[in-house]
Amino acid sequence: MCVNCLTEGDMNVCAITCPGCGERLSLDMKTCPSCRKPVIITSFGGIRGMSAPETNKYIAQYKKALTDAPDNAAVNTSIAFCYLNLKIYDKALLAFDKAAEENFDNPETFFYAAVCLLNGKKAFFAPRPTIDKILQYIDAANMIERRGVHYLLSAYVKYDYFARKCYSVSPEYSDDLGSAKELGVAHADAVGLFELLGVERPSALAL
Repeated sequence: MCVNCLTEGDMNVCAITCPGCGERLSLDMKTCPSCRKPVIITSFGGIRGMSAPETNKYIAQYKKALTDAPDNAAVNTSIAFCYLNLKIYDKALLAFDKAAEENFDNPETFFYAAVCLLNGKKAFFAPRPTIDKILQYIDAANMIERRGVHYLLSAYVKYDYFARKCYSVSPEYSDDLGSAKELGVAHADAVGLFELLGVERPSALAL
């Protein structure tokens, strides 16, 4: 049995040490029953605001878990969110891509992979192949579940890269902005998106 496994009946279940209290838990537990802190992080909201030292504690435990379960989509997604919280975009992108290989049904992995590709910079300065890849990720996320915030990100990329450079693209940023409004984007989600991108929201993208 691997060092990171618990035994339940006749089955070995890969485990993780809770970064909050140190209790050994199975990877299928999303919250620690002892300290109530997250074990598996399923959205960026679950880690936003977490301090760098605590985020690093989570990363250390996820690395240990991945030693014996390198293809675990939940752990790869969790560590990706940790890296994103620390703005380590290249490592976050690798982990999101790994998670997507094992779970094609999670729009979060594709959406946040698109965010990572911007590397904390304006879309205006990204090379065209990167822009194309970002839009592919957003399309993949929308194929799983259409969300207003997905279209808002697409509208931003198309506005900042295509419209500001007078390049043509179809659908245009205004079309994606219309889809974002139609589907609805909470004010907090819109603010959170541009905080995560590290750029100011253009006035043209008012909701």
